Amino acid sequence: MKKYISLLFFFICFFFLRYAYGFDIKGLQPVAPYGVFSTFSADSPQKGKSAFGVGIEKSIAPDFFRYLLQYAYGVTDKVELITTAPYVDGWNEAKSGFEDIALGVKHRVIEETKYTPAVAYMVNVSAPSGEGVFSTDGRAGAGLIVSKRVGPVSGHANIFYEKAGSSKLEDEINFATGFDFSAAHDFKLLAEIYGRKSHYSAALDDLEGRFGYRFMTTDYLYTTIGIGVDLKNRSPEYRLMLSITAVLPVEKKKIKKVYEEDK
Repeated sequence: MKKYISLLFFFICFFFLRYAYGFDIKGLQPVAPYGVFSTFSADSPQKGKSAFGVGIEKSIAPDFFRYLLQYAYGVTDKVELITTAPYVDGWNEAKSGFEDIALGVKHRVIEETKYTPAVAYMVNVSAPSGEGVFSTDGRAGAGLIVSKRVGPVSGHANIFYEKAGSSKLEDEINFATGFDFSAAHDFKLLAEIYGRKSHYSAALDDLEGRFGYRFMTTDYLYTTIGIGVDLKNRSPEYRLMLSITAVLPVEKKKIKKVYEEDK
């Protein structure tokens, strides 16, 4: 019951809070449960498994909706293909359109041990498929991902570099640190700090704290709810996030049968 009350409260906030201003480009995003919000984990879907995600984000001041379609596929247990297709609606009172569609390959090169973290690298490209202000005429980049679990807490750290397709834009550098705490078997608390020197600035122009939770609705369905609060420029002042992910195919649980012999 608490889960449904939380969802109802989230939707009320989502659709009744409105203000107005500028824009931030989303880029490649992790598919739950293989990341926090924008922080990637070194973990990936198992070989042959796929993760399909849909998400909605409501940004306040500037005021707009962003819709996300996400997909990840485990080529092997260590290699993942991932894509993100964002669509923006209602920015600057009227403008709507697709952002550049992002594609990436993540490869875990070092497995986690008792004392050392898992390490992965990722390369990504974005097709110049966006419209107007939502596009950088494509881009290409690479980054490093480090993950470590200590008890019920998993920590992740990312750093990425991206070069825009347009020569008029600056190179982008972003970093993220995220944590997920397993409060229960089907429930995790999430926290993240995300920073970025965007394509439009020569200095750090985005620093945001994000908090929320993720729960397993079923054995294969994950629901993530969060809020992001700007820590630097108050643009956007904050954002509300909701995503639902299905990891397929569903693993069939083996049922052990116990037979009693008749005496």
